[in-house]
Amino acid sequence: MSTFIFGFLTSLIVAFLATPYVKKLAIKVGAVDAPDQRKVHTRIMPRLGGLAIYLGYLVAFFLFVPFADKPETLGIFIGSSIVMIVGMLDDKYQLSPKWKLLGQLVAALIVVIPFGLKIGVVNLPYEGSIDFGSGWLLWLAVPITIFWIVGVTNAVNLIDGLDGLSAGVSAIATATMAVMAILMGDYNVALYCFVLLGAIIGFLYFNFHPARLFMGDTGSLFLGFNLAALSIMGFKEALFVSFIIPIVVLGVPLWDTFFAIVRRIINKKPISSPDKGHLHHCLLNMGLSHRTTVLVIYSISIFFGSMAILLTKTTKWTTLTVMVCLLIAIHLGTEIVGLVSRRHRPLINIYRRLKLKASERRSH
Repeated sequence: MSTFIFGFLTSLIVAFLATPYVKKLAIKVGAVDAPDQRKVHTRIMPRLGGLAIYLGYLVAFFLFVPFADKPETLGIFIGSSIVMIVGMLDDKYQLSPKWKLLGQLVAALIVVIPFGLKIGVVNLPYEGSIDFGSGWLLWLAVPITIFWIVGVTNAVNLIDGLDGLSAGVSAIATATMAVMAILMGDYNVALYCFVLLGAIIGFLYFNFHPARLFMGDTGSLFLGFNLAALSIMGFKEALFVSFIIPIVVLGVPLWDTFFAIVRRIINKKPISSPDKGHLHHCLLNMGLSHRTTVLVIYSISIFFGSMAILLTKTTKWTTLTVMVCLLIAIHLGTEIVGLVSRRHRPLINIYRRLKLKASERRSH
């Protein structure tokens, strides 16, 4: 446990001390974010703040993480370093989406193929299991794992729209994974999470509203890649519930990204086209302040994290029941805030019709 504490504090202190210097560097090299109609901030802000997170993580990683004992850990380090560099280039030069995607695919391929990080055995709710580690399913495991890593990386990148939002949600997800890794006895994963968590919190002091700099794609891609890879490393060979857990842990970014895709399909727009329909935009449109919006999304993230931890201690049928309830709650929340459209609200419309019928029966 002392190693966890020292790793956490080391990354936190290094990230905290490095952030002001990274801010000066961002301004010097012109890695700044100008406001536009899609963005919430109203003044030019330095980005590249994710470099401070990376520096804190880098120092603590080599001091405390026994990557020789777990090759996948070194693979995650290399892959996340690649996407961090891609993010730095984007913060400075505004790379096209295809180049950013190419960098993410290269990083994912490195962690999956040479270092062997991929989905393992998934035990089903009924009898039997699916073993992705042998036979023809081995070839299916590779593209599924790469799809998951790239998908989560971009999901975390997409929610980086308010001061402290992406960093805070990532910190909550990382802390959740740390707790669950300890409960499962996987101390290598737990230590890695503590190192990453310290770096995020050290930076978050400067990034919370009103932010003094943004993490940029340097930070959001780096954190998204780490969360995606850690969710596989921590739960790649476990019960059916553990197949669901990474989805629940990363509930907020995945929820926001999924409905962003649905929204753009309904509106007949390209999936990659940016808009102001994300969860944080919707909450702001409902009249919430910047800080309150962030805190509300933190609360939702904590709820998802708590549910993920709870699911590790439940039976399979309880897990399925809870997941159905979660899906209904997510869809209802989506309709309330208008995450897809103010016109497409099937659950609310059903409730209104039932309420109207009940009112008509009482009047008769």
